[in-house]
Amino acid sequence: MSDPRRPHADVRPDWLALRTEEAVEPELPIVDPHHHLWDRPGHRYMAHDYMDDIRTGHTVVSTVFVQCRSMLRKDGPRDMAPVGEVDFANGAAALGASGLFEPTRVCEAIVGGADLALGDGVVPVLEAMISVAGTRFRGVRNPVVWHESSDVQSSTASPPPRGLMATDAFRKGVRQLARMDLSLDVWAYHTQLDEILALARENPGMPVIIDHMGGPIGVGPYARDLPGMLTEWAAGLQRLANLPNTYIKFGGAGMPVFGFGFHEATRPPSSDDLVRAWKRHYEICLNAFGPQRFMFESNFPVDNGSFSYAVLWNAFKKLSASCSPAERHDMLAATAARVYRLADPAIAAHHDRAPRPRD
Repeated sequence: MSDPRRPHADVRPDWLALRTEEAVEPELPIVDPHHHLWDRPGHRYMAHDYMDDIRTGHTVVSTVFVQCRSMLRKDGPRDMAPVGEVDFANGAAALGASGLFEPTRVCEAIVGGADLALGDGVVPVLEAMISVAGTRFRGVRNPVVWHESSDVQSSTASPPPRGLMATDAFRKGVRQLARMDLSLDVWAYHTQLDEILALARENPGMPVIIDHMGGPIGVGPYARDLPGMLTEWAAGLQRLANLPNTYIKFGGAGMPVFGFGFHEATRPPSSDDLVRAWKRHYEICLNAFGPQRFMFESNFPVDNGSFSYAVLWNAFKKLSASCSPAERHDMLAATAARVYRLADPAIAAHHDRAPRPRD
């Protein structure tokens, strides 16, 4: 049995190869609204590595790079270090725009990591990010995930302070995002959902995207009462969903903190295994937000420690199979395209597309 406090499951290609599946409904366009790229000790995952995962039968037309502390600038002011990550992602986007990865426009939108706790002082950082990425730059995500239990871990970095989202400085930084027509992505546990709620209420014109289902914890103190956790989590999501500027990303459940334990099995899960494991979580998220505010996400390479890209998107397609074609198009592609201001993914394969200019 592996240590449940390990934030990420190791990616084991030999183990993943024990389960292969053909892509179901390969004609359906997909926008992957949440992935990372990095070069870390023991794990390199760059644009070509990501494309190797994508090229398994599904039609991924566009992707969104999300902050992950990658390629931070070594020199210059510390506050400007995250500009390096946006610059790096923009370089990957140039590869996608060249047609090298056709039909995928990798990193067509970029979510950076400007420190919102700078308050009004975050403006020069945001301006620098826009300067290096132009219209590809869409918003910001900060590390905010926190829990008092040492058994609840989901990040390889040091945890942020408790209650960061509720501080005056952070709230001022978020207001600057709204002023600059940018969005806020948040990865937080279900115990922090009301902190997100306060930010969404204060900024009704700003899209607030809740990453990884809103973090229903399935380990540590919650493993003993999963029904109680699900009830608490669902109530928090519903409060958020009552605000029209909130959106949910369904994914991230390959991380051990969710408690599914896929990485501990002798073989990787099948897409049917994932459907059975996630059906209740899917219903809660979809019933709260509806298809037009719901998007599936890969969270690769983090979730790759638990299943392959092909199996994951097969599971998403199977979960949504009872929905109408229009609803499935929203969940697989169009919601993400609207939120991150991409062209309509239904025509993306023709490449007659460009990010919408800022107003």
